[in-house]
Amino acid sequence: MIPIGNVIEHYVLLASVIFVLGAVGFLVRRNALVQLMSVELMLNAVNLALVAFNRQHSSDMNGQMVSFFVIAVAAAEAAVGLAIVLSFYRLKSSVFSDEADSLRH
Repeated sequence: MIPIGNVIEHYVLLASVIFVLGAVGFLVRRNALVQLMSVELMLNAVNLALVAFNRQHSSDMNGQMVSFFVIAVAAAEAAVGLAIVLSFYRLKSSVFSDEADSLRH
């Protein structure tokens, strides 16, 4: 195995940049599909950080195991989120999240 030395800081920096981009995309955009993609970006950033820390502590596989479960949760979130967006589009003919509050009556 190749030791990564001080390179883990680069992976953590990249993961934090990707996470911030996902968080900003989720908070700024009104389109529900873009918001779902932003959540996927945040989950992938967490996966990158988990795998980077797991490479530093290679005696156990906890980081990769948790990353595998995060990938499974992301797949389920994408399927359920897309189903919700499709049913919302059929009802309102729009995917803007600002119009979702009109469903409460």
